[in-house]
Order: sequence, then structure tokens, then C-alpha cells
Amino acid sequence: MSSLIVISFPEQQLAFEMRAALTKLQKEYLIEMEDVVIVTKDDQGKVSLHQAMNLTAMGAVGGSFWGMLIGMLFLNPLLGAALGAGAGAISGALTDMGIDDKFMKELAENFKPGCAAIFILVKKATPDKLMEKLTSFKGRGKILQTSLTRDEEQSLRAFIEAQPIVAP
Repeated sequence: MSSLIVISFPEQQLAFEMRAALTKLQKEYLIEMEDVVIVTKDDQGKVSLHQAMNLTAMGAVGGSFWGMLIGMLFLNPLLGAALGAGAGAISGALTDMGIDDKFMKELAENFKPGCAAIFILVKKATPDKLMEKLTSFKGRGKILQTSLTRDEEQSLRAFIEAQPIVAP
């Protein structure tokens, strides 16, 4: 079962930096994410979702391949590729995998302008090693919501919301 973690940041750049760090850590097999989305709210109050994967583009690529293949059977591969790309793009645009877009937008309506949050759907993780690698984010965000156990959430909250250490 996957776990949802939502962390808000006062600056949008921090959310993008955390997504990059998590993506790198996924390549090191310290975390396996099903989805990771950054939600921002600009100064005019417009909420934007920054998906890690563009499903419309992925659908168009896959559709054009299958369309070309079917088109070859009917001796018109270009027409088949064009129709397949269109159908794949529509299919990709209508597919909502991972975290519900409506849920993310509703939560982001309460953000202050200029803020951002990262929504992470975690399949598996190695928490102790993960936190060790994410120390640059310690004390810089706020946990908005999780589906973790109470103990796991308290541990994550203590890490993310920790008071920064001030040198004397």
C-alpha cells in the first residue's frame, strides 16, 4: 500500500529542489515513488500543478507507435500514426494516475501566494537513509497531510519541521 505525504514550503524553489533530490534518491533505490507533483500558487492566486510525467505526451507517443503499426497492416502507416497519436494524446489527457488533481487543487486554495507544496505518493522507502540524504530540507517545510502511521508521521514531522540550528 502506498503512503501519501504532503509537505509545504514557503518558497517554490524548495519544492522543486526536493523533487529533484527524491528523483535522484529513487535512482539509488532508497525510495520508490508512484507519483510526485508540485503544486504552486502564484501572486495572482492561480494554482498550478507541475506533474513529473506528461501523460498527454506519453499517450501521443504510444498511440503513434500503435497507430503506425496498425496503419502498416492497412498500407497507410502515416495516417495510422497520425490517428494513433491523436487518440493516444486524448487518452493520456483523460487518464489521471496517482494523486487526484482535484484534491491537490483544493488543498492549494489555502496556500499563501508564492508558496508551494510537494505531494509524494510513496510505494516503498528506507526512512533512516532517506532522511540522512535530505538534511538540507530539515526545518524548512511543514507537513500538511500524510497517510503514514502516527509514529512515522511524528518522526517525519520532527525532521521536516525541526528548528534550524543556529551557530553561537
